[in-house]
Amino acid sequence: MEQGLRLLLQLVLEFTPVIVSLIQKRTEESLATTNYQFPKAIKEFAQSVNISTNINNYLSGGFEQEKLLQKQLAIYHRETQLQIVNQKRDTALKLPEVHKILDSWPLRLYPSQILDSASSDRTPLKIFLAPPQVHFDQFACRTEGASEIELILAEGIREFINKYYSLQSPSRPTELLAGAWDSKRFHSESSIKALFGALKTEPVLILESENDGDYFNFRIAYWGLGQDKYYYQTIARLPYKEIIQESAKTRALEWKKIRDELLALGENLEEINLLGRDNVYNLAILEKLEKWQHQGIDVSKLSLQYQVDRQDFEKLCQVLIACHCLVAAWVADTYHLVHYDVPPLLPKLLPSMLKNALDLQSVQAIVTGYKQVYQALENERRYWIPELALQLAQSLSNLADRAWANEQIEYSLSTWLELRQISAQEFANPLEAMQSAIKIEDEEYIQKLKEYFLIVGDRQNILNVEKLLDAIAILKYKRTLESPDVSYTITGHLDAVVSVAISPDSEILVSGCADKTINVWNINTGKLIRTLTGNVGEVSSVAVSPDGNFLVVGSCEHPKSNVQVWHLKTGKLLHTLLGHQKPVNVVAISPDGQILASGSNKIKIWHLYKGDRICTLWHSSAVHAVAINPDATILASGSSDTKIRLWNPRSGDPLRTLNGHDGEIKSIAISPDGQLLFSGSADTTIKIWHLITGKLLYTLTGHVNEVKSLAVSPNGQTLISGSADKTIKIWQLSTGELLQTLTGHSQTVNSVALSPNGKFLASGSSDKTIRMWQISH
Repeated sequence: MEQGLRLLLQLVLEFTPVIVSLIQKRTEESLATTNYQFPKAIKEFAQSVNISTNINNYLSGGFEQEKLLQKQLAIYHRETQLQIVNQKRDTALKLPEVHKILDSWPLRLYPSQILDSASSDRTPLKIFLAPPQVHFDQFACRTEGASEIELILAEGIREFINKYYSLQSPSRPTELLAGAWDSKRFHSESSIKALFGALKTEPVLILESENDGDYFNFRIAYWGLGQDKYYYQTIARLPYKEIIQESAKTRALEWKKIRDELLALGENLEEINLLGRDNVYNLAILEKLEKWQHQGIDVSKLSLQYQVDRQDFEKLCQVLIACHCLVAAWVADTYHLVHYDVPPLLPKLLPSMLKNALDLQSVQAIVTGYKQVYQALENERRYWIPELALQLAQSLSNLADRAWANEQIEYSLSTWLELRQISAQEFANPLEAMQSAIKIEDEEYIQKLKEYFLIVGDRQNILNVEKLLDAIAILKYKRTLESPDVSYTITGHLDAVVSVAISPDSEILVSGCADKTINVWNINTGKLIRTLTGNVGEVSSVAVSPDGNFLVVGSCEHPKSNVQVWHLKTGKLLHTLLGHQKPVNVVAISPDGQILASGSNKIKIWHLYKGDRICTLWHSSAVHAVAINPDATILASGSSDTKIRLWNPRSGDPLRTLNGHDGEIKSIAISPDGQLLFSGSADTTIKIWHLITGKLLYTLTGHVNEVKSLAVSPNGQTLISGSADKTIKIWQLSTGELLQTLTGHSQTVNSVALSPNGKFLASGSSDKTIRMWQISH
């Protein structure tokens, strides 16, 4: 184990500057992009939620807004980098020199097999093992030796990776490709260069041990995402012959104890020695060496060898496994931290992996390495340093000496106060100073602080944190007083209310129901104005035109599937639009009031006033959601195939396909300024996209069942979501924070609608009711 620790320390010293340099280079590129060509997707997103786009002026746009902007910028650069990597991956195998690379290719897998296994979501770190070639016959070792050491080493590393850094892990996916290395032919620089030439798009760690006399030269090769150079360095020389000999010596000493105990019992020495086998020979050598050394002879000049057996071979394998696992864990931690903001796991594992071998100097070197990496991240993630430092403190809290963890807590708290321009000098401690600036948005951070202090048993700071949580609870209560409240509940439908819409003057509510009726209500009184009937069939969706003159109704009752256009104020049926062969699930009117879209397994575009068809958009599966941007140049549709498609609604041309949801798309909305697209899915998430570029900007989580309906406030500041989990959630778009959860419906919330004046929220549910919520300012 001591050998493994020594190797890890050498790696930290040699490898940390490489990682720091990589981060600094990436930060310089990020700042250059920010200062001179601030990504359009982030700029437009920032403008849509009233965030300042001057990233150098951190306080001008509000702390939470700038923090969100910084995160979105990091996501943008990460996605851009991933796109570049994917493009390079697609062309890597088409290069004319590929066949030349294969002449010195060290793997049993072809490049195409490795590149095809790449994940499109989070790219795993790939680890290759280049094991040593050891000829144990020189030790008269009764083992298969060279052929077996690779299998034992691979199995030990595999067990460790699968337990802590599994390929299926959502946070630290790591893929061990054991057995891929052609260990009998290839080692050293030419092999690494060949690998980098073909696999530079993949993050790769190569653990190489090469026989050099009585030593293994232990080397690592590494490159991460987007690196234009690879790191290849000998980080230690492992004295494998010494390790084997020391194991034999230890066995001899253990045998001596047993022999002496047996002799004390009166057993015959010759019979005892028959049981001792090679231990007898080794003990004789050991006793001779001790005798000669006592007489002043320099025994280091002698070449006496102990006899070794399988136990000594297994001891060497244990040392090699420990060395490889420690190095793999450190590199995997730094890779996932730098590229995906995942806190390190190794500090939690060190005590159990190294047990008594973990001295304070070793811990200090390892912790210092992590600190250097975190400090390098500070320039590009300044607003996230409090969370990052707290994560590191939690990772270090398992160590016996808490000084390093406490140091990170102090760093976290001081940065938190500094970002909010608060001086801690006037207060007894940093947690007391935080009282003056605490916000609801800080609750998650404060809860993690509490978890840390509980782990380390710091009672005083637990009490201090509880005071902060009490302050947040008061703020949440005050916000609740200003939140929507039910004004009244509308009853009258005999089946599920599937769709609601509000007129542009905020005076009329329309509800469509599975009971085959459309009801028109007075919003202010909740009184029924009229019921529209006319062989509509089971209603699936309703929409009101921007001028308030037209009501469009979609029917999902096959074969009566149709679309009807009514005059809203008179209740007169104007058009019945036929042509759909499957249930019409959704209807939508463009914000300019010119066109109407209806979706079944196809989307048909119609002139709203004339009723004639413009074009058909061809989907292969059921369309559940449609929204049109303000100038009617983009139509977004979501279907049961989990995809969102963007179209030109006038020409029918497809523009883009957005992938990201894991379930059917159930709802879509577009922000009033046409910059953002919102999608709700059966996977329970809401995703925020930049409409023009198709970039995924943010994912909102909180619902526990499919998100059936979405509505954006007229000022673009909040998003409303209705779900099959019976709740309505109100989200603040500038921070992604969940502001309020509205409960009251006893079944699925199928539809939500906001009044244009921003005063009312209507929700329709499978519980046959409509609830009207008063929005306070």
